[in-house]
Amino acid sequence: MADLSVNLCGLRLRNPTMLASGVLDETGMSMLAVAKAGAGAIVTKSVGLVPRVGHQNPTVVELEFGLLNAMGLPNPGIEKYSEEVRVAKKSGVPVIGSVFGGTAEEISSLAAKMSEAGADAIELNLSCPHAKGVGSELGSTPEVVESVCMAAKRKSMVPVFAKLTPNTPSIAALAVAAERGGADAVVAINTLKGMAISPEARLPILGNTFGGLSGPAIRPVGVRCVYEIFESVKIPVIGVGGVSSGRDALEYLMAGASAVQIGSAVWREGAGVFARICDELSDFMEDNGYSRVMDIVGVAHRGRP
Repeated sequence: MADLSVNLCGLRLRNPTMLASGVLDETGMSMLAVAKAGAGAIVTKSVGLVPRVGHQNPTVVELEFGLLNAMGLPNPGIEKYSEEVRVAKKSGVPVIGSVFGGTAEEISSLAAKMSEAGADAIELNLSCPHAKGVGSELGSTPEVVESVCMAAKRKSMVPVFAKLTPNTPSIAALAVAAERGGADAVVAINTLKGMAISPEARLPILGNTFGGLSGPAIRPVGVRCVYEIFESVKIPVIGVGGVSSGRDALEYLMAGASAVQIGSAVWREGAGVFARICDELSDFMEDNGYSRVMDIVGVAHRGRP
C-alpha cells in the first residue's frame, strides 16, 4: 500500500494535501471538519493585527475555468482569531497560520502571535493581488521578500513559509530571496491578477474591479513556477493553484512540490475532495511502482525516459 505521508519542515503530514488559505477556514470548527474529511494539513485564513471588513460585494465571480475573488482579506484580527487556531489544533493535523501586514514589523509581530496561539508553522501572505496597503507590495521585489522573511524568522518559534506571487518577472528570484531571508519553505502560487466585466451592465463585476484568479485556469502557471523554483532553491516548495484531481497533484509533485494546497476545488466540491484526491494519488502510486510520495517529488527534472 502506498505511503502518502510526508515530512514538511519537521511537520508530519498524513498525506500531501493541505487546505489553502481562504476557504472553509473562518472558524476552528470549519477547520476541524476539513481535517476530519482527510486534509493532511490546514492553512488558516489570512489574519492581520486588527479587524478588517474587506471589499464590498460582489467579491466572488464563478467562471467556467475557475474563480475570481476580491475578498479584501476580511478577518477579525489576530487577538480574536487566536481562539479559532486553538480549536483547529484539536484536529491532530498541522495547522499553518496565514498572516499579512503592511510592513515587515507588522508581519513579524503577527508571526510571533500566531505561533504563540499554537500554529505549527506560519505562512506569510506576501502576495495578495487585490488588497492594497496590506502587504501586496511586500512580495514584489527580492529585496523586500528577503527582509520580511528575516524579520518573521526572528520572531517566530515555528517554521516560516513564504507565499509568493506569480505576478512578477521572476518568481524564482523571489524564492531565492525568501531562502536567503531564512524561510523554511516557499508556497507557489498565489492568485493571478484579473477581472471580469458584465456586458449588460457595461461595468466590472467585482466591487473592487480587480481580483485574484484561481482554479484550473492557473494550474499550468503554478506548475511552471514550482518547476523553476525547485531548480533554484534547496528548501521545500508547496504547490497551489488549480488542484482538483490526483493527476493535478501529481503534476505539482513531479515539478518539485513536497505538498499541494487545495482551495477552489473545495469551493466547488466540498471537503470530500481531499479523500478523493488522495485515493487517486494512491492508485497511481500503486499502479506505477511508487511506495512513497517523496519518490515522486521532482521526477520531472530527471530527464525523459
